[in-house]
Amino acid sequence: MTNVISPTSKATNESLLKVLPEIELAALAPTIAEIEALKAERNAVVLAHNYMTPDIYHTVADITGDSLALAYAAKETDADVIVFAGVHFMAETAKITCPEKTVLIPDLDAGCSLAEGITGADIRLLRERYPDTPVVAYVNTSAEVKAEVDICCTSGNAVQIVESLDSDRVIFLPDQYLGKWVASQTDKEIILWEGSCMVHERFTGEELREYRAQHDGVEIIAHPECPPDVLAEADFVGSTAGMINWVKDNKPNKVVMVTECSMSDNVAAETPEVEFVRPCNLCPHMKKITLDGILESLRGMKHEVDVAPDVAERARASVEAMLAVKV
Repeated sequence: MTNVISPTSKATNESLLKVLPEIELAALAPTIAEIEALKAERNAVVLAHNYMTPDIYHTVADITGDSLALAYAAKETDADVIVFAGVHFMAETAKITCPEKTVLIPDLDAGCSLAEGITGADIRLLRERYPDTPVVAYVNTSAEVKAEVDICCTSGNAVQIVESLDSDRVIFLPDQYLGKWVASQTDKEIILWEGSCMVHERFTGEELREYRAQHDGVEIIAHPECPPDVLAEADFVGSTAGMINWVKDNKPNKVVMVTECSMSDNVAAETPEVEFVRPCNLCPHMKKITLDGILESLRGMKHEVDVAPDVAERARASVEAMLAVKV
């Protein structure tokens, strides 16, 4: 079997072949090799979100994870250049946490429905309406929004962040479903913004009941960005990292991961003993990031992500406040 997997890969050929045919891996080998050479030449790393396709996640990605893990990684890496295989707000967060580094995103159009649904002006109006109420922003927000809030959070630490605040009332934005999930886990009053993720909001409780009827003994795990009727049907609700760890720890015979479907492909490669039933709601923004795009980004050092210094300084405070909370 031809070894076309990057030395940084977390998967073996055998496990990766569960999700990528050998002929496809062979075809990708020259692109992967050139990316690896450019990474070495430029002292660059590729940070890849769990929603990246397997050809990126299991080959050229140096560090993979959810938003929280990648925020830590961006801050701690010794690389001079970060290529962010994710969406724009994630690359902005990397630039905010390490302004001295060059941060590239392969496609400037890789956005986010949540991040695009709220602005800094919206936050200022909320503060006028609810004075002296702390504001928590999910990391799926722009630098402009992060600059206006008190602290950020991810789906993995949202409850702990809300609980850490010395207030009985908290504004939580922009995802209404994650906010409702947090409200169910705390005694604090949660004021919500009516944003949602275009991927997770499409799942329904009825859909999950159909999976149970069609697949005897299936376990269903769901991301808290899903609507409440979906979470009510799930056996486990957790963040991106939480869902991955649940599968690895519990090793169910059969599982449905109710989230962006490339994540199922990636976890399947790492847990070959588990059968995955795969609903496929793709994030069109995440899918703008491709191997070819990563290669072109490194070749031409494009597209560089910059954040205005005054915005970055204020946004950095809310991100670092999140990173300081022990989960």
